[in-house]
Amino acid sequence: MTLVPNVAKEKLARGALSVGFSLRQARTADIAPIAKACGFDWLKIDLEHNSMNLDEAAQISVAALGWGITPIVRVPGPEHWQATRLLDTGAQGIIVPHVETAEMARRVVEQCKFPPLGRRSLTGGLPQLSFAAANYPPSELVHILNDKIIIVLMLESGLAIENAEAIAAVEGVDVLYIGTNDLCADLGIAGQLGHDRIVEAYERVIAACRKYGRTPGMAGVYDHALMARYVKMGARFLQGGVDLAFMMQGAKARMDFLASIPLSAKD
Repeated sequence: MTLVPNVAKEKLARGALSVGFSLRQARTADIAPIAKACGFDWLKIDLEHNSMNLDEAAQISVAALGWGITPIVRVPGPEHWQATRLLDTGAQGIIVPHVETAEMARRVVEQCKFPPLGRRSLTGGLPQLSFAAANYPPSELVHILNDKIIIVLMLESGLAIENAEAIAAVEGVDVLYIGTNDLCADLGIAGQLGHDRIVEAYERVIAACRKYGRTPGMAGVYDHALMARYVKMGARFLQGGVDLAFMMQGAKARMDFLASIPLSAKD
């Protein structure tokens, strides 16, 4: 079998947690086995909030395929060429930020899925097929590829939450992913990740996902008590952390320890 499994999507299908490692600083392919060794299921290769370019994202994506960790790219915007070039070069999923309406959701699906669900152009030599598309009957190929792509839509505003049910109803959508920090800012409660209005937003999105068979996602929440609360409510697609924060936390802990060592009198 030449088809590379989509680990993140398979875990969601079983109702398990699917946890991602977000890349802001990393630029080399070895971040894939590093994240895998730490137990993560997917990489969020972030092209929205850093300077990473498309070629770097493609190289990391191909490396991730070989290590059994799903490469999912957050594109900077909804333009079709932002997503399709990455799906053609190794990504197994796309995260689109700031989706607010069902119309926007339908456009994303149309751009990222092959017919009959969408209008994406079919190319050969896909890394997700181990470069062996010829092993699959053409009539089945588009259905296989559509099934293995994970489409993640970020809901980051009050309007998006209001439209959560309509967005969840769009065929081809897999995850409604709450961008909690941006949602707080949009609602005028910046930084208050456990505010009643945020809890209500999670309840609304989770209910919409349950109604239409989608998965609720959580981003930007790292307080353990809050993470546990939203997971118990139903969030399953989680951003577990960001490489920069992991690096700084480890470095700070080491320096705190070294600074605490008593020096001898002669020193």
